[in-house]
Amino acid sequence: MEGAAEMWEYLRRGGGCAVVDGGLATELERHGADLNDPLWSAKCLLTSPHLITKVHLDYLKAGADIITTASYQATIQGFEAKGFSSEEGEALLLKSVKIALEARDIYYENCSDFSRDGTDIGYEGNARNRPVLVAASIGSYGAYLADGSEYSGNYGEAVTLSVLKEFHRRRVQVLAQSGADLIAFETIPNKIEAQAYAEIMKEEDIKIPAWFSFSSKDGVNVANGDSIFDCAEIADSSKNVIAMGVNCTAPRFIHGLIQSIKKVIDKPIVVYPNSGETYDATRKKWIKSEGVIDEDFVSYVSKWREAGASIFGGCCRTTPNTIRAISNILAEESVSPTPN
Repeated sequence: MEGAAEMWEYLRRGGGCAVVDGGLATELERHGADLNDPLWSAKCLLTSPHLITKVHLDYLKAGADIITTASYQATIQGFEAKGFSSEEGEALLLKSVKIALEARDIYYENCSDFSRDGTDIGYEGNARNRPVLVAASIGSYGAYLADGSEYSGNYGEAVTLSVLKEFHRRRVQVLAQSGADLIAFETIPNKIEAQAYAEIMKEEDIKIPAWFSFSSKDGVNVANGDSIFDCAEIADSSKNVIAMGVNCTAPRFIHGLIQSIKKVIDKPIVVYPNSGETYDATRKKWIKSEGVIDEDFVSYVSKWREAGASIFGGCCRTTPNTIRAISNILAEESVSPTPN
């Protein structure tokens, strides 16, 4: 997959849409993982990689077409803070992709009707007419800080464009050579970090495609208050970026953001909101406020699709049940998309 045209074709083969997996940390904790650590879900790369495999498989069985790696909060700097060398940190980044690729192979092997041209019948009988994609997840600088600033984007004046490029550069290089199908730059909270990613990919001549996914607190701007239109222009101008959208944002804000993004880009739009709950950075826990149950979450999907989105999934506090419900409703409504 090299560009937006190839992504449109991938979507066409699936009836006009694709499904991304849901919350990784949510499921790891449900299976007993202790993620009270700056590495968050990436801690399981060290302690319980088998749980990561299990969660990937749970999402594939639920109907996910795209699975994201356990590298969101995995940074070379973060591993170095734990006493690992930079080389060991890079190896752990590669391990996150290896686990996802192996989970995909296990899934293929357990689908008796699977054929290597990308046609198979999933565990639960839902037709799949294209291969599963593995997206190497890259979280924001704020995710590395583990102080909640990934949800605000307020890094302070000292964190300049050059600082962000220096921070992210090696991780992008490693994951670009990891065997993943694309890079998912996730929960981007401000314009400057998107600019850093775009410049790194251009400067390093990165060949792997990517998507940019931003977070928002008001349904109008990205998390720090930057214009969603300005952010969309950065995504639209990068040849590497084959899709753009929003994640880890309350479902009630998604519709308006899709409409805004659609005014700027001609690339597929990806949306994978959280449950609508609020993260308390001090207590390091999600607070139940306006969270939605799976049925309500899925009721939004048709509206999001009508507004122009074509890739759907869930983020924090969503589960395989959420993804199964999304997959089922999209299967019922499948219509091939056309670029704007």
